[in-house]
Amino acid sequence: MDQSDKDTVVRIDALQKWYGAFHVLKDISLTVPRGARIVICGPSGSGKSSLIRCVNGLEAYQQGTIDLEGVRLGENAAQTTLARRKTGMVFQSFNLFPHLTVLANCTLALRRVSGMARGEADELASQYLEKVRIPEQAHKYPGQLSGGQQQRVAIARALCMNPRLMLFDEPTSALDPEMIKEVLDVITGLAKDGMTMLCVTHEMGFAREVADEVVFMDHGSIVEKAPPDQFFSQPCHPRAREFLNTLLH
Repeated sequence: MDQSDKDTVVRIDALQKWYGAFHVLKDISLTVPRGARIVICGPSGSGKSSLIRCVNGLEAYQQGTIDLEGVRLGENAAQTTLARRKTGMVFQSFNLFPHLTVLANCTLALRRVSGMARGEADELASQYLEKVRIPEQAHKYPGQLSGGQQQRVAIARALCMNPRLMLFDEPTSALDPEMIKEVLDVITGLAKDGMTMLCVTHEMGFAREVADEVVFMDHGSIVEKAPPDQFFSQPCHPRAREFLNTLLH
């Protein structure tokens, strides 16, 4: 592995994906350096969520390659499984187990996948619940929490597995407006700590503040990639300009 590979967490090359006859991802190429914060935006149906679900192995793709820390996903089942454990994913819906406490939701994978002892898992999960600012909710059940609190539990659960890459798929879209800021503040904190992340979102204020690069997708293609200052002040592609005008005004 050369130095450029060591400095790259994800490399996507010429990725193609179809749902039946529908071509959802068209020749996608994207490099995610270590520590980068990349925001993916675009209209509904542009392929944003399909892209990050392919990176996390939740969706199959038909052509192209995805390398995660130098491992070619799909070539070797064991290596692919180990590589995917290095990613954490936070979904639009919180996907918490309603019959488990917050603490148990966070420790389930630590104990069953990583084989960690209960006491050690509880201690680690408590640290991450502190990090997302809800340590006092550890012994409650998801149904007793607000949407914003549940999403922060989902973030803590993902962090417990010590991911090299965090994937966020519209993490605030299911939240009431007053709860959006508390979740974005947590994600912003992770970004400032140096976490590598790919985040699909329509929260353009968050993108301005956090992103190193904004990726704009339309009809399954990446049509513009730019630093946030350039993207928001002088987008090159007319479709990006139209999208921003609609969203911001």
